[in-house]
Amino acid sequence: MSVGDTTITIVGNLTNDPELRFTAQGVPVATFTVAASRRVRDQQSGTWQDGDTLFLRCNAWRQLGEHCAESLNRGMRVIVNGRLKQRDYEDKEGVKRTVYEVDVEEVGSSLKFATAKVAKATRDRAPHPADIGDPWSTGSPSSPSTDTDEPPF
Repeated sequence: MSVGDTTITIVGNLTNDPELRFTAQGVPVATFTVAASRRVRDQQSGTWQDGDTLFLRCNAWRQLGEHCAESLNRGMRVIVNGRLKQRDYEDKEGVKRTVYEVDVEEVGSSLKFATAKVAKATRDRAPHPADIGDPWSTGSPSSPSTDTDEPPF
């Protein structure tokens, strides 16, 4: 994130499944809404009650957006970190409106009330040069003779 960005971390539940769309240039973006409610204790009754609820629209771009659409479902408790943005627009009746949204940097399941199994995603990219041609990293048949534990240099 850049200097001067307003960063926010929000913990709450998804109101719907993330919706995956693509821009005209083919860039994927997943949009979803997180509902976060404070729990407050009513001193008179001694019970816990939900306080005011904050609904925040979130946009996850590119591979993160695809991962969100594949992994997250309505009702899941999530932790979202990103940049808070304000956007102004004019509705169908000509009334000027302002909305606040989060450009998501990181998102994950909250493990407070659930368990999860994480699977690392593969990346569609060329291998890093350091990953190629290192016979000591793979133990492949093309690796040097294993008669000695001495390196070949």
